[in-house]
Amino acid sequence: MSPDPSPLLPRNPVGSHVPVAGGLHSVGLSYARELKAEAVQVFVANPRGWATPAGNPRQDEAFRAACAEESVPAYVHAPYLINFGSHTGATVERSVESLRHSLRRGREIGALGVVVHTGSATGGRTREVALKQVREHLLPLLDELTHDDDPFLLLESTAGQGASLCSRTWDFGPYFQALDAHPKLGVCLDTCHVFAAGHDLSEPGGAHRTLDLLVDTVGEGRLKLIHANDSKDVAGARKDRHERIGAGHIGEDPFRALMTHPATAGVPLVIETPGDREGHAADVERLKQLRDSPFGGTA
Repeated sequence: MSPDPSPLLPRNPVGSHVPVAGGLHSVGLSYARELKAEAVQVFVANPRGWATPAGNPRQDEAFRAACAEESVPAYVHAPYLINFGSHTGATVERSVESLRHSLRRGREIGALGVVVHTGSATGGRTREVALKQVREHLLPLLDELTHDDDPFLLLESTAGQGASLCSRTWDFGPYFQALDAHPKLGVCLDTCHVFAAGHDLSEPGGAHRTLDLLVDTVGEGRLKLIHANDSKDVAGARKDRHERIGAGHIGEDPFRALMTHPATAGVPLVIETPGDREGHAADVERLKQLRDSPFGGTA
C-alpha cells in the first residue's frame, strides 16, 4: 500500500478498529466490510500484554492485498502497556520490544501507521527526565524505519490522567523535539482524549482552534489519523471514557467541522466507540453523513 492517500478515496475515509481474533483477513476485514468501513485499525498483539506473536503469513498477505485492492488504509494500534517514560527498567525494555514488534508487523500487513500512546513520567520524576528517556529508547526505533513501506509512528496523546507526558496539543512540541521531529513521526489525534484534556471541541470554533494549535505545534502534514470518539465526560474531566458519535458531550457538529479543516485533508477517521457491530456500523454511517453533508461546520 502506498503511504499517500489514493485519489479515489473520499476526503476523509471513515472506518473502525476491528476485532481480529481468528484472522486479520478472515475476521478483521469481514467485520470492516459489514460496517462498510473505508479504513481499518487492528491490534497485532494482546493490547494488555507483552507477547510479540508471529503473524500468519497467509492472513497477512490476504489482508494486505485486500486493503490495497479496495483502497482501504490500514493502521496498527500498539499495546497499551508501552511507556517509554516509565521509571521501571523492565517496562522500558518491554516497551522497546513491543513497539518494534508492532512496527515490523505493521510493515508486514501494509499498515500506513502504528499508533502508540505517549505515556507518562512515573516514579515522581520530572517530564524533562522522562523525555530524555523517550529520546534514548524511541529515537533508535524510528531510525530503524528505513524501508519504503515502513509505517509512520503515530503519537497519540492521553486524556491527561496522572503524570501524562502529552495531553494538550502543545505537549506534542517537547515530544517532537525529543525525537528530532523525525520524518517518520506523526500524530494520531483522539477526539475524546483532547476533549478530556481540556480542548473543548464543542465550543463554537473549538474543533478548528484545536487543529490550528496542533499544526502550530508540530507543523503541517504531521496529522495522519484521527480516532473519532465522543466523550462520556465533560471537557477537561481528564477521563478517557469513549461514547458513541453524537451521544456524548462533544456532539455531532465538531466531527463535521474536523472534516473541513485543511489539516485533515486525506486523514482517515477511525472509531473506537463502545457497543456492538450494529452500533459501530451506525457510528461509521453517521460520520460519513456528517462528512458528506452540504452544510459544512466550523465548530
